Amino acid sequence: MELAPDTVVLYLRHAFAGMDRVLDRLDDQTVNQRPDGWGTNTVAGLVVHCCELAPSWFEMPGLGRDSDRDRDAEFAATATITELRARLADAADRSCALALEFDQGPTEGDHPFRDFMPGTDRSDGALVLHVLEELFQHLGHMEVTADALAPAEGA
Repeated sequence: MELAPDTVVLYLRHAFAGMDRVLDRLDDQTVNQRPDGWGTNTVAGLVVHCCELAPSWFEMPGLGRDSDRDRDAEFAATATITELRARLADAADRSCALALEFDQGPTEGDHPFRDFMPGTDRSDGALVLHVLEELFQHLGHMEVTADALAPAEGA
């Protein structure tokens, strides 16, 4: 089975577009709120996290480059809908460009971050699937959080 670079780009853009659609359901206040009684993150924090995780995974354990990230700060971030949409667009473009570069190689197959991937497969294909898994997992978190925060239609 082959995972073509165009397919990777398609699914990266699909994930980021889904996050953008979640923002349609929120406003500048609710995007920065946590649902009452939940141990979850804000949609803004999840968006910022995803905008950093995808490019950094292609850069560091993928291409062997340095990448500056403050993971804790990502989850604590606050932003407006407009700011988040701009971040999503930039992250989608950057992630797609890096994924295409990653496909061309050379890649860093022995990077220690690959140990965070599930199972024992440390291949380049597994890294791509891990990035997609994380993006779609967090997209689901965003959707559930928006469900909890957005008033029911007709209420």
